[in-house]
Amino acid sequence: MQASAYLRGYRISPQKARLVADQVRGMRVEKALELLSYSNKKAALPIKKCLESAIANAEHNEGADVDALYIAKICVDEGAVLKRFHARAKGRGTRILKRTSHFSITVAEK
Repeated sequence: MQASAYLRGYRISPQKARLVADQVRGMRVEKALELLSYSNKKAALPIKKCLESAIANAEHNEGADVDALYIAKICVDEGAVLKRFHARAKGRGTRILKRTSHFSITVAEK
């Protein structure tokens, strides 16, 4: 039994989000939620909300026992990149890349 949740186009760099995803990969769900609640990283909040959604999907759609769930797969992929320009000296411009991320979390029962 597996259930998934997705969050697309969140405005954070995938490199920063993967740091948080690597911390919770393979953990039991209640331990991961506790870790994400007290983390001071910006990516902890969207990952926590996506994880809570995956838990609700498993409980409602699959009838899973919440106490037996663990994170089977967590993936942070690169989304669309917003390209902006910043004015520089002598009439030049420098490109600024505003990166976005796609989160996908799959939970399963042990």
